[in-house]
Amino acid sequence: MTARIGVITFPGTLDDVDAARAVRYAGAEPVDLWHADEDLRHVEAVIVPGGFSYGDYLRAGAIARFAPVMRPVIDSARRGLPVLGICNGFQILCEAGLLPGAMTRNERLRFICRDVELRVEQTDTAWTSGYTAGQEILIPLKSGEGRYVADPKTLDALDGEGRVVFRYAQPAPNGAMRDIAGVTSADRRVVGLMPHPEHAIDRATGPSADGLGLFTSVMSALVAN
Repeated sequence: MTARIGVITFPGTLDDVDAARAVRYAGAEPVDLWHADEDLRHVEAVIVPGGFSYGDYLRAGAIARFAPVMRPVIDSARRGLPVLGICNGFQILCEAGLLPGAMTRNERLRFICRDVELRVEQTDTAWTSGYTAGQEILIPLKSGEGRYVADPKTLDALDGEGRVVFRYAQPAPNGAMRDIAGVTSADRRVVGLMPHPEHAIDRATGPSADGLGLFTSVMSALVAN
C-alpha cells in the first residue's frame, strides 16, 4: 500500500505543489491538508512547505503556528509522526516549539535566492537516512528570514546531542549561527531546514537531484515501521 504524506497549505504558501511533486517522485501519495483542517486524514508523515504563510505578518511562521491544522501536527509529532519543515515550514516548526531556536532576518537584511551547498551532519533522522555523513548536497536557498539563531546553551546542546542535521558547507550566506541550515528533534522524527530540497529532485528542473534523498529517506523510515 502506498504511503500517504500530508502537505499543508496555508494562505501564502507557494511551495506546496513542489513538495507534493517531490512526494510523488519518492513513490508516495501526497495528501492535501488545508490550514483550517483539524484532521490529518490518516497520513503517515507531514511536510510543512515554504512560502509566506499569512503574509509573514508579525514574523515568519508566527500566525501559522496557531492554525487549526497545527494542533494535530504538534500532537502527532510528539507521538513520533515524521514531520519536515522547509523554509517557512522550518520557521513554523520553531514557532510551534517542535524544534529549538528561531529564524531571524538575514544579515544585511537582504533576501537571498541562490543555490547553496549543504553538508549532511546526521543520517539517523527519519528524513536523512539515505545520505552519508559528510555528504555535500546542492539545493536552492530563497529566504529573507533564514538566519538560524539560538542561545549559547541551546547551540551547545544541539552540537552535543548531534541534532544539527545540515550545515552550510561554506560560511552561511544569511549569517546563521554556527552555519546551521537544519536541525532535528530529540527523537530524530522532526526535521527543519531553510534551503529547499523539493526544488532539487530532478536535474532537468533543479541544480541537482540531491534533495530527493529527504523524501526517499522518509519512505524508508515508514516502510521500516
